[in-house]
Amino acid sequence: MAKDKKNDIRFLDECHFQQHGSRCRMWIPPEEKDPVLLHAPTKKSISLFGSVTANTGQIIIQMSKIFNAVTFLKFLKRILRTKKRGKKIVIVLDNARYHHAVMLKSWLKINRKKIVLMFLPPYSPELNHIERVWKITRKLCTHNNYFPTLEKLMTVVQKQMGRWKSPNETLYKLCCII
Repeated sequence: MAKDKKNDIRFLDECHFQQHGSRCRMWIPPEEKDPVLLHAPTKKSISLFGSVTANTGQIIIQMSKIFNAVTFLKFLKRILRTKKRGKKIVIVLDNARYHHAVMLKSWLKINRKKIVLMFLPPYSPELNHIERVWKITRKLCTHNNYFPTLEKLMTVVQKQMGRWKSPNETLYKLCCII
């Protein structure tokens, strides 16, 4: 499918970025055998749908309060608006329950000449190239950072996604399959 020039291969996934950030390195005195690392007392996060094109590295992001069939369909419609004439969008994604929702079937049937979903085998995130985008975004934006408010986290992540709006070398190298 990837070699067929009529197909526009995209990888799609959802991601949460936590307000407390993430820790990847820290200094611990050698005498401390079992360190306790405290996070900010919050479970707040921002949630994103994301899609990255396999041959150009173009990314499409949409914030969402929840992930369900309704918000997923809204994101699919947004992706479909970016379709180039004469191309068919092939979306590679995991098997989240709402990706198989009954309410999607009629819309997918109507648009089957424009868009098709290809599901990955269970427990294979390494095959979904957008996972690499989430990983590098965390490394660049949230590792070893504390965000006092959810808005500050949102600003940092949106700024990074803004840098990646147009096709670029970093995303191309991360996500290219041809």
